[in-house]
Amino acid sequence: MAKVADTGSPEAPRTTNSQSMTEIGQAAQSSEPVSGLTHNFYRYPARFSPTFARAVIRAFTQRGDTVFDPFMGGGTTLVEAAALGRKAIGTDINPLSLFVTKAKTIPLSEMDIARVQNWAVRLIPALNLRSPAITGGKWAEGGYQRNIGSRSTWPIRKTLGLALGHVSLLRTDRQRRFARCALLRTGQWALDCRATVPSAKQFREQFLEYLGEMIEGTREYARALNDGTSSSPEETNKTPLCVGRSAIGIETDPALATSFPPALILTSPPYPGVHVLYHRWQVRGRRETPAPFWIVGSPDGNGSSYYTFGDRKCLGLESYYDHLRRAYHSLARIASTNTVLVQLVAFTDPSWQLPRYLGILQEAGFEEMRFDSIANSEDGRIWREVPHRKWHAALNGKADSAKEVVLIHRAVQVRTTA
Repeated sequence: MAKVADTGSPEAPRTTNSQSMTEIGQAAQSSEPVSGLTHNFYRYPARFSPTFARAVIRAFTQRGDTVFDPFMGGGTTLVEAAALGRKAIGTDINPLSLFVTKAKTIPLSEMDIARVQNWAVRLIPALNLRSPAITGGKWAEGGYQRNIGSRSTWPIRKTLGLALGHVSLLRTDRQRRFARCALLRTGQWALDCRATVPSAKQFREQFLEYLGEMIEGTREYARALNDGTSSSPEETNKTPLCVGRSAIGIETDPALATSFPPALILTSPPYPGVHVLYHRWQVRGRRETPAPFWIVGSPDGNGSSYYTFGDRKCLGLESYYDHLRRAYHSLARIASTNTVLVQLVAFTDPSWQLPRYLGILQEAGFEEMRFDSIANSEDGRIWREVPHRKWHAALNGKADSAKEVVLIHRAVQVRTTA
């Protein structure tokens, strides 16, 4: 383990200084609500703060460097990296993650915005519950509308169905993706973890409010992305690369071969032993619905353990740590000795889970770095409280997973694919 003074010592990354590390420490413990750019397009579970991502990217990279998130989730790392002039790359096995991240990182032109606005104006009168229902077809037959057909939820289901039937009137994939994302955001507001489901009228009003906010967000993001060098999103090559795949075996992916090594790997991987629903909404208690996949138009046939490296009840979390080992060996193979790895992780029992986690990273070829001046714990790391996250509800009592830790490593052993 390298203990790094914040003074530009030989062991510290070339761009790191005392001020940048102080900013990371402050950002890691910030309780400010998520805001800015396209970050509020969707509340992806266990997302981390854009302020934290921004501070880390500024500390460990320079403009033009590559930033990679192998578990990109809601795309926070990619949005911030692109906005700061870095080359951003992300992967994830969840089709919902891929959809949301593309919606957040592919901005609309003013022409796109005008067409989406005109579409929305025409759409609202068509969202009448007396209108003939648009059949769910394969989505209903596949169970994607499960648990949203009750007396309180069917108006939302029908409104969503009517709206989705009009998405095809938009001209481009970019416009249709944006419209679906606005419906996804409103559907999550209406159905996910709510004691009282809103009316169809409230849904329509909230949809228009969210659509307006998202349009302002995509404009702000486009300005940051283009940085005055081009007049429209189509003319820039700064749009992040999002790939739907596992981090395991990424070193053999020919589509990504020219993109690595990254200067920074910034991520929040699945948490060991922590229950997080990355692919479902919880309706009226614990009843789960796969409706998000119906809304975005992407099939999904996997259980929750597929997205979390295995069942959290597995003895010793063997499946989790096996997947972790394979993933980080692959990440070591696309890294260089200049690559810094920064993670935000929570544990149900850090006393044994954290040492095992760190052992796997060391085995893969990553050495932990400590920055004493920003540590807030006796172990020399930054720990932060995470109140009110819905994945805590699955745990009994006050769990250690209510705290996350910032782990900073560097690649010290460059591996080959041979």
